[in-house]
Amino acid sequence: MKKEFLISLVVGFLLVSCSTLQVTSDWDSSVDFTQYETFEYYGWAEESDQLMNDFDKKRIETAFGNEFSKRNLEYVEGGGDLIVTLFIVVKEKTQKTASTTHMGGYGGYYGRYYGYGPGWGWGMGHSSTVIDEYDYNEGTLVVDIFDAKEKKLIWEGIGKNTIDENPQARERNIPKAVEAIMKQFPIKPVQ
Repeated sequence: MKKEFLISLVVGFLLVSCSTLQVTSDWDSSVDFTQYETFEYYGWAEESDQLMNDFDKKRIETAFGNEFSKRNLEYVEGGGDLIVTLFIVVKEKTQKTASTTHMGGYGGYYGRYYGYGPGWGWGMGHSSTVIDEYDYNEGTLVVDIFDAKEKKLIWEGIGKNTIDENPQARERNIPKAVEAIMKQFPIKPVQ
């Protein structure tokens, strides 16, 4: 039961609007990315296999494949110039919010010298603060790209978002999230 819940939460990360998706990337600036012509998938990290179903893994791979194709990189099953690895990470987080209400104190100032002495108004008001706390899951999709010949990491893209549990928009939003991550890839799409 817990495993199924985590699967829906992890994949749900990709379902939320890309406007809230936090994307970062890093790369080896000494690498000429235009030299690469092919890519292959190395596979998913073991932990990702426990959190995702095969349909969603395929959707993500297809979305990345489409983005690589837009950059004139061809998918091959083996012997690619680039090796692409994918994995998902989930963190449980807690957020607190506070709201304060103030009542009374109409008329302004009442007394000086810590409430003693002359003053005006109808007295001090009172405030109350309510603190709400809620738990949520944050999902992170990571794509690492390695130079196959050199066997070294040359680019990493990361998309992080609060997990949305709504499965209805999965096919529509996975490509949007992957596109947002790939916008920071050194080779831009060919029009």
